[in-house]
Amino acid sequence: MKVIADDKIPFLKGVLESEGIEVTYLAGAKTTADDVASADALITRTRTKCNEALLKNSAVKFIATATIGFDHIDTDYVEKKGIHWTNAPGCNSSSVAQYLTSLLLNLAVKYNFSLAGKVLGVVGVGYVGKKVAAVGKALGMEVLLNDPPRARAEGSKNFVDLSVIAEKADIITIHVPLEFEGIDKTFHLADRDFLAQLNSQQFLINASRGEVVDNIALHDALKAGSLAGAVLDVWENEPEIDLELLKLLDYATPHIAGYSTDGKANGTSMSVNALAKFFNLSKRLQKWYPETVPVPEKTVIECPANGSLEEKLLYVVSQSYNIADDTNRLRNTPQEFEKLRGNYPLRREFGIFTVVNADKLCAEILSKLGFQLK
Repeated sequence: MKVIADDKIPFLKGVLESEGIEVTYLAGAKTTADDVASADALITRTRTKCNEALLKNSAVKFIATATIGFDHIDTDYVEKKGIHWTNAPGCNSSSVAQYLTSLLLNLAVKYNFSLAGKVLGVVGVGYVGKKVAAVGKALGMEVLLNDPPRARAEGSKNFVDLSVIAEKADIITIHVPLEFEGIDKTFHLADRDFLAQLNSQQFLINASRGEVVDNIALHDALKAGSLAGAVLDVWENEPEIDLELLKLLDYATPHIAGYSTDGKANGTSMSVNALAKFFNLSKRLQKWYPETVPVPEKTVIECPANGSLEEKLLYVVSQSYNIADDTNRLRNTPQEFEKLRGNYPLRREFGIFTVVNADKLCAEILSKLGFQLK
């Protein structure tokens, strides 16, 4: 059996080989039709375009992407060709929630406002959006949810139209899949018309797919001062990002919102498990998870006694992750967008950290966010 795997997927090397499987590791964006011609399976990330050009003359029977998103897979084509595919739904949802927690607290401290009572509009309420909504509630925000497919399936009681989000939300954060057509089209969901509905007190965040926000329209809106600010983790034309837009953003990161080490371990595990089940491999591989996920040197955090609520929370959260660090790296070396992703540093989620000496309110919020308290 032969597998082609993206060489940036962590924890994978040696796992399949231990059971006699031949694995070739290649740069995802540079994987060619010749590379996959004799492969039985692919384990990919978003940079490998799994389409007819790649797969037409291949023997591939199975594709696993170690990511939530799967718009890099031409699902219509692979299904017609009889190729089974799978993604890793929810694998990095807690990572994106961690990213949003850092972002919201950074914005609050930067602009000197309290999050309590602010309105958070969550567009797309799947695995990620649900956890982001929970973060907003933990921080004392009012949360509005927009998800047309869920509203149709479940009833509209818990959801609002996008126009209501545009009208009432102080901070709008987008977590939708990329759809180019149909009633749930999300390509340029935030276009000029949508941005024109916003005002100079509102913030826009995109941590879904770059093409969901019209980057040229966003650039023009920010330049005109018709938004308070914006944050992008994902971009149109990645990795060739708009450098003028980069300068205008409050925070800007290289498509790493879901890049916690925990999220990566989850995605790799789900891909290996799915491959093993499809090919009826050993029970060990069907249940495999990395034995050792690296741990930071410091996992005990002392909550500061002084400062505003947001300042104290930001201090604690920043010991696990601070969006400002990723922003500085990207601003300093935007030409190394892919390198910043490929060589991303260790980042563990909240649950591995224990907070000491937190006052009652901080402790209550930090517990809801997932920290251990002592």
